[in-house]
Amino acid sequence: MKSLQQIKDYPSGKALYADSIIEFHASRLILLVRYCGVKERNSNTFRIDGLTKLAKLDFFVRYPAFFKVVCDKLKKQAEMQRIDIESKMIRFHYGPWDERYYQILPYLEARGIFYIENLGNQYTIRLSAFGAEIADQLFADNSFISIVHDLKQVKKVLGSMSGTKLKDLIYETFKDEVAIKKLRETIGYE
Repeated sequence: MKSLQQIKDYPSGKALYADSIIEFHASRLILLVRYCGVKERNSNTFRIDGLTKLAKLDFFVRYPAFFKVVCDKLKKQAEMQRIDIESKMIRFHYGPWDERYYQILPYLEARGIFYIENLGNQYTIRLSAFGAEIADQLFADNSFISIVHDLKQVKKVLGSMSGTKLKDLIYETFKDEVAIKKLRETIGYE
C-alpha cells in the first residue's frame, strides 16, 4: 500500500487505485470505530471490542448487498446509500478479513489516532481524543456523507452483536459466498 505522501514519486503512467492508498482504508476505519463503536463513559471517544467485530462490521459496510440480505433475514429496516462493493475482503480463519489491517491498525496507532490494547484473548480498538477530532473532520467533509450514513445503518442493525455472533451470522447466511471459500479466497458474488 502507498501513502498519499508517496504519490509524488509514483510513476505517472501506472494506474493508482484508491484501494491501494492507506489513508483510504484508515479513514473508513476511523469512522467505523467512531460510528459503530461503543461510547466510552465520561469522554468523547469510542471503542470496538475485538478484531473479529471490527472486521465483520467493516465487511457489512464494504459489501452493501450482503448487508441488505442480512437485514431482510433479521427483518430489520435499513438502507445503504452505496450499493457497490467498496473494497474486497478475503475469507480467513474467522470469516471476512482484510490483511491490510496488519498495516493500517499500527499506522493509526503510531499516529495517536487509535489505542490498541490486548485484553486477554481480545484486542480493543479505542479512538483517542485526537482520533475523535479526526473523525469529526472527516464527518464534516462532504466526501464522507454516504459512508457515515451507511455506518450508522450497520450500527443500528448489527452494532449490539458480538464479533462471534456476527461471524456466525455471516457463515450461516453466506455459505457459498463466504463459508465454503478457501482461506485467502476473495469474497464476492461470482
